Amino acid sequence: MINIRLSDIPPVVKNLIIINIIMLLATWVTGNVFDIRLSQILGLHYFKSELFEPYQFVTHIFMHGGFTHLLFNMYALWMFGRILETAWGSKRFFIYFIVTGLGAAVLHTFVIHLQMTSILNDITAFSNTPSPEACALLVKEHFPEFYTQVYNKLLEGWYSNPDSQNYIAMSQQFMKELMDMKMNIPTVGASGAVFGVLLAFGMLFPNTQLVLLFPPIPIKAKYFVIFYGALELWLGLTQPGSNIAHFAHLGGMLFGFILIKLWSKKTTNFY
Repeated sequence: MINIRLSDIPPVVKNLIIINIIMLLATWVTGNVFDIRLSQILGLHYFKSELFEPYQFVTHIFMHGGFTHLLFNMYALWMFGRILETAWGSKRFFIYFIVTGLGAAVLHTFVIHLQMTSILNDITAFSNTPSPEACALLVKEHFPEFYTQVYNKLLEGWYSNPDSQNYIAMSQQFMKELMDMKMNIPTVGASGAVFGVLLAFGMLFPNTQLVLLFPPIPIKAKYFVIFYGALELWLGLTQPGSNIAHFAHLGGMLFGFILIKLWSKKTTNFY
């Protein structure tokens, strides 16, 4: 049984956990009582979305999609962050957490931009030569979760009348609505910064033995970090439409690595 006392948690980690809990509670209250979707306001949107605001690069770090999302992030922050804050000091740890959170957002935004550009190019090509077959392929590739809906409302009738201008106009409207919907999906969570914390722990304490839950075997921190980084890269490349921001996780690790290397050049002590 794990005994967690607030007095044993260093101040930055403790306050970060408290802030994230408060923001999740605020999300529930504002959504259920006032019908305000706080995640749409404070979550990070694609910069070409009408809902994008620059402050979202920071505020999205303190938002979460639900209790489980919050629990895993805050547990990892408590487990590894308190050790790093004790080693580094509160100021340096806070700087590191924010930098890795921002770095995660930057890499995630860059990858999303590449994906959005590819989708827009495919939509433009479809608009030049519209057909029900091309529409079906486009939806299956970029919006698979909406294929059944598009088929029932558009494709089923369009296949029997492929030259219909009404169906062509409907298809273009569908593409616009699907693209707007994709652009307006917010990214939330401290996962990028938490992955940065995980990387820092692996670099500072590489030979520390960690015991995994699944499977319950000991593994050195450095190997755990390498495994998780490789897994996130593989998932990011093979599951580009996933609801999990794998490249944000990698961004947190990448910017954390760069920052640690910069710090290590400026002092004879690593921390």
